[in-house]
Amino acid sequence: MRFKGKNVLVTGGAGFVGSNLVIALISEGANVTVLDDLFTGELANLPESGYRFTEADVCDAELARRLIRENPLIVHAAARNIVISSKDPFEDYRVNIGGTLNILLAAKEIGIERLVYTSSCSIYGNPKHLPISEEDPPSTLSPYSVSKLAGENYCMAFHESYRLPVSVLRYTNVYGPRQKPSNPYCGVVAKFMSAAMQGKPLHIHGDGQQTRDFSYVDDVVEATLLALLDPRAEGQVFNVGTGFETSVNELAVLVGQAVGRDVAIEYVDRRDIDNIRRRTVNIEKARRTLHWWPSVSVNNGLTKTIRWFREQESTTTPIA
Repeated sequence: MRFKGKNVLVTGGAGFVGSNLVIALISEGANVTVLDDLFTGELANLPESGYRFTEADVCDAELARRLIRENPLIVHAAARNIVISSKDPFEDYRVNIGGTLNILLAAKEIGIERLVYTSSCSIYGNPKHLPISEEDPPSTLSPYSVSKLAGENYCMAFHESYRLPVSVLRYTNVYGPRQKPSNPYCGVVAKFMSAAMQGKPLHIHGDGQQTRDFSYVDDVVEATLLALLDPRAEGQVFNVGTGFETSVNELAVLVGQAVGRDVAIEYVDRRDIDNIRRRTVNIEKARRTLHWWPSVSVNNGLTKTIRWFREQESTTTPIA
């Protein structure tokens, strides 16, 4: 009950990672407020009770001031994701950069205990060395990576200029429960799981040799909660991943094993957003500073995820 009685605002709290954060915070005794415009988030991701919900735009300045006045702890996870950002760079700019600046200005005006900004390892682009450390230079290859890095820079500027207590977490390829394959913007694990469960071929963009560092959502949530509380996290940037590299071809095989059936694979054209060839991150800084370490392997994470998918299938209509 680390958060018992604490008031916490989660922007983007009806999304995949955000809703898992909300559930964890409620279980730890927090008084949670969720801000989400439901662009990709869903109320169905959230529990039936235990939080306050506001459906609104993260760029609403007066609302941001009111919510932050009531919630001195903030997880800022609201963002347009990489697919919609590539389709509509101006909306990416408005929400990912403008929304972040709006939250920071309100936090500066009112005063807060801690703000954790959820960024992305997409800011590294195609690195020269693996695993990637926090000191490696950014290489922004998509509008999304530009806006996430801009959000980081605003956070660090507010920390240096105004002593705002912020922390930045760079997530990498998060998967797990509440990542909906019916959402056209969701990640590869959910899409692979849905196709495998229905006996459909798994579509791989490109040759499948591209690698990622797949992180189970519970591990990501725990890193976020630690950064929200630990004084050593203030003013710091942390990679949040596993330190292990998995190719998309390997992932397809592992998903088939988790589902318990042979899966067919179809290779399709590479997308514009598939411009990162290899990725895995160094997580030593989070281990040393936050005493955090991922506890769920890819195999175990896929098993946990398929269990959730089957629970959803047994209580609702088949997953589309």
